[in-house]
Amino acid sequence: MREQRTAGGPPPPGFPPSPGAAALFGSFLGLGITAFGGPAMIAHIREMSVKRNGWMTEETFKDGVVICQSVPGATAMQMAAYVGLRVGGVRGAVASYAGFGLPAFLLMLALAALYSGSRELPLVVSLFQGLQVMVVAIVANATFTFGRDIGKKPEDLVLAGVAAALFWLGVSPFAVIVGAAIAGAFLFKGPALPPSFTKKEGDAGKVPRPIFVFVILACAGVAGLYFVDGKLYQLAALMLRIDLFAFGGGFASLPLMFHEVVNEMGWMDGKTFMDGIALGQVTPGPIIITATFVGYLVRGFPGALVATAAIFTPSFVVLVAVTPFFDRLKNARHFSGATRGILASFVGLLFYMTIRFAVAVPWEPRKVLFGIAVVVALARKMNILYVVLIGSVLSVIIFR
Repeated sequence: MREQRTAGGPPPPGFPPSPGAAALFGSFLGLGITAFGGPAMIAHIREMSVKRNGWMTEETFKDGVVICQSVPGATAMQMAAYVGLRVGGVRGAVASYAGFGLPAFLLMLALAALYSGSRELPLVVSLFQGLQVMVVAIVANATFTFGRDIGKKPEDLVLAGVAAALFWLGVSPFAVIVGAAIAGAFLFKGPALPPSFTKKEGDAGKVPRPIFVFVILACAGVAGLYFVDGKLYQLAALMLRIDLFAFGGGFASLPLMFHEVVNEMGWMDGKTFMDGIALGQVTPGPIIITATFVGYLVRGFPGALVATAAIFTPSFVVLVAVTPFFDRLKNARHFSGATRGILASFVGLLFYMTIRFAVAVPWEPRKVLFGIAVVVALARKMNILYVVLIGSVLSVIIFR
């Protein structure tokens, strides 16, 4: 077995030369342009980093999948950062992360600008009538997928049901998640994560020094917003908090974002938020790119930029900081149980969101049939991009 290179260090014998930050940015930018399908992109990242370029071993890549599924953030985005970290240190992680997410940001920015200026046009109204139905089907499918993963154990379903009930009663989802983590840590026993595949030199138990500079700059930026623009500061603080609690991938952020943006801040109504989710499905990259849509509608281009940076920063920092300690952390007594409790709570929160979104749709026979067709397409594993694109065309025809 080949020796694993240290993060950002010189390659040992048998490895190709380590790519620079610019090369990593370009490689992941190319992937990001076609990054439809969310976590399915992990297979393409593996093909590029392990098979085609030989940047790391299969075992190290698998360890990365385990790490990225155990920390907050969108899994595919986190894997891009993980590969960059292993290959080029913190600078490589930033380059990979930015390159992979940039296409989604630019496209969502353009779609948000078009939406804000044309949402009252008859054609657009017809389009979003169908998109609302598709959002209900998509979130319901995500709830089923998450629920199927935890449904083999009754105690997980009980915890998910309690989380849904608490959310329905108006309890803050952040409190629900923390409570679920505490409950899971004490209720669920036994390892939930596989053992390490290899011992890597890069896991030296030290946080990379450049990440401290990154965190200081991010904190300074947020503090500056407090004095310059109060609304941008609120937007940044809100998105930072959401991403820090978004365990379980991009969909996990939706209940949190809905609660904060619609229920707490009142920046938009539920229908508009659903429109943002729908637009997020036609962009490459993770569903949390909906933050760009929210930021643009709240504060224009500066809002879109701040919201996007804030929704991706905490999970990036956590990934870089945790990776050197992960072997030790995942063997901690209560870690696996806490993670399991958090994921169960997100099933409950997504279930609540499905009901909330469904209630917001003015149903009629055409929409019911349309919704059933979307559910069937998703159940048959049809690519979600094709579902949304075909559904959009049909919406304009059906809902005139």
